[in-house]
Amino acid sequence: MVLINANFGRLTPSYLFSEVARKIAAFKAQNPGVEVIKLSIGDVTRPICPAAVEALHKAADEISTPEGFHGYGPEQGYAFLTEKIAAHDYNGLNISPDEIFISDGAKSDLGNFGDILSAENRVAVTDPVYPVYVDTNVMAGRHIEYLPCTEANGFNPQLPAVSPDIIYLCYPNNPTGTTLTRSRLKEWVDYALANDALILYDSAYEIFITEPDVPHSIYEIPGAERCAVEFRSFSKTAGFTGLRCGYTVVPKGICGTDANGQTYSLHSLWLRRQTTKFNGASYPIQRAAEAIYSPEGQRQIRENIAYYLNNARLMREGLSALGLKVFGGVNAPYVWVKTPEGISSWEFFDLMLHRCGVACTPGVGFGPAGEGYVRLTAFNTLENTEKAISRLANIFKEN
Repeated sequence: MVLINANFGRLTPSYLFSEVARKIAAFKAQNPGVEVIKLSIGDVTRPICPAAVEALHKAADEISTPEGFHGYGPEQGYAFLTEKIAAHDYNGLNISPDEIFISDGAKSDLGNFGDILSAENRVAVTDPVYPVYVDTNVMAGRHIEYLPCTEANGFNPQLPAVSPDIIYLCYPNNPTGTTLTRSRLKEWVDYALANDALILYDSAYEIFITEPDVPHSIYEIPGAERCAVEFRSFSKTAGFTGLRCGYTVVPKGICGTDANGQTYSLHSLWLRRQTTKFNGASYPIQRAAEAIYSPEGQRQIRENIAYYLNNARLMREGLSALGLKVFGGVNAPYVWVKTPEGISSWEFFDLMLHRCGVACTPGVGFGPAGEGYVRLTAFNTLENTEKAISRLANIFKEN
């Protein structure tokens, strides 16, 4: 009989968002007439912007002709897109197009990047944390150190006590919606350089940043190109959750060693991994991503971002007015809400769902330090956001 990867036995029985979806489905089955407002899983609701849709149609027409047909594309992405990304997202940051790898989304790359890294590496993650960082490293059998992010430390984790080999950072943060200032991020880069650590930096929500002292890319910090890999996604930036497109930046100056001390370029290893196990994002999708960098595309996606940030503001202000402690929602589409005293994350999830038909995500699902909190997302419609706040207000009035 075939042997399995025993590390899967160390995982929780179900993925957090699958469990949330299961509970919502069970509630709806028992209460068929109740409308459930989902402020839980971070899926967008605004349509794909017209510039990207037009590019999709044009690309579909193009590949329907013999002269315009595209089959297998370059595994690392078409140059027309990587050049746009380098010129726009990394203007002045010395990132070249061939250091940018196009993929089907940041989640895949965050999970897959461990393929080129030894299972012997020690990993540090913030707590609470996006589950993919933890689960994929558990699957690989790596040791994980948790760095608590609490109200007491302003959700700003302390530098690791035991020097890890790999550090996962996500800012603006999912799930807390909090950020790191430029000076604080520099501390992490300096730490990584001093300790020969690799930072895997999830910057999927950088377009939501509104404050000037919050960096959009880790490469704004001197030296980061020697110790950090950055992951970005068009899912929230341009509503591509269904289209699937993102990219990873692997600077050529980042190296690692094998057990014999032989040095390798992570850029070369990632290229080798991608050309072996990935056939590239589709041509029409990459043309759609390219279109968001046009003046019209930029205007259109930023209108959507402003819409979601307004939802976040309404939640932050509305819940604060109810006496709840609320964090995030200024530079991110997530609002991190402290539950009333004595109520656990899952208990507050059940209360919100069963008493007012509003779904959230229990904070404890993101890690031990998330207990006593829930996460709300700003990705629903304005109407539903306002309705959800009104329903919650009615519960607190009753109590």
